[in-house]
Amino acid sequence: MIDQKELLSKKIVVVIPAYRAENHISTVILNIPSYIYKLIVVEDASPDNTANIVAQLALSDNRILLVRQPQNGGVGSAMLTGYHAALEMQAEVIVKMDSDDQMDPAFLMDLIQPILGGKADYTKGNRFLHARQLVHMPLLRRIGNIGLSFLSKAASGYWNIFDTNNGFTAIHASLVPLLDKSAINPRFFFETSLLLELSQLGAVVKDVYIPARYQDETSNLSEIDMLFYFPPRLLTGYLRRIWIQYFLRDFNICSILLSSGSVLFFFGLIFGIYHWIKSATLNILTPTGTIMVAVLPVILGVQFLLQALTLDIQNIPREPLHKTMTDVRPA
Repeated sequence: MIDQKELLSKKIVVVIPAYRAENHISTVILNIPSYIYKLIVVEDASPDNTANIVAQLALSDNRILLVRQPQNGGVGSAMLTGYHAALEMQAEVIVKMDSDDQMDPAFLMDLIQPILGGKADYTKGNRFLHARQLVHMPLLRRIGNIGLSFLSKAASGYWNIFDTNNGFTAIHASLVPLLDKSAINPRFFFETSLLLELSQLGAVVKDVYIPARYQDETSNLSEIDMLFYFPPRLLTGYLRRIWIQYFLRDFNICSILLSSGSVLFFFGLIFGIYHWIKSATLNILTPTGTIMVAVLPVILGVQFLLQALTLDIQNIPREPLHKTMTDVRPA
């Protein structure tokens, strides 16, 4: 266990993307622990007084760096800017905190410990680990998070995590240059798209229990946005992961089960629908043999796909990537 004195020798950088944050940004900054090396606030072309407040606070705390985006690019765009600035500071661990004061800085230690201890490449908060805290989360947001978290598990392959849209995260800085920045969503899908990219690298991701604090803030992401914005991108991410992981980079028993299971399932489904429509149109009974030809491939296909799912769940990365890497920060 790393104590706070030892953390002083580590370069832990906190990045805060800030947009319309004038009501909470000073509280967030003033509560950042003293062991944090630098604090980067990326002001994302906010139309309010956020930048002036941060600039004023920077006069009395030389850890604070204000970075202003020329135009609003979204939380993902602001974080990529913050990651780049943190790398220039030779950061060892980069933490993301939101500007709405929902994230308690008292849990920063819990978030970065697994990374500094060599147990993870990336950590994230999970508000669902203790049921008593969930009563403070709005019901619709709770339901949306549960559904999206399951879809995100499938898309990323990180079946061991939950609350995937949680924005309280930490990453070992050596992984940032390896990320495909063009594949990372600049807006609300940022955290999930980052998980998809970490999956391609084989990084170890761990959940950390961090309760959220719901006060008078309003979220920029509505439940309707979550319903229509996330699922198509998750489906694309899932198909991309399966193709790269099981057919492009490797071909194993899971690849065989996926391909054969899909062929059998869709053959049986299409064959059955065709003959059902034909029988209904001609008003005749479908022969038993025809029914069996449709049903058996569907059953076998489902069994193969379930077995492939079991193997995929067992294929979660276990060894932190940064422990096996040399320093890859750009000069």
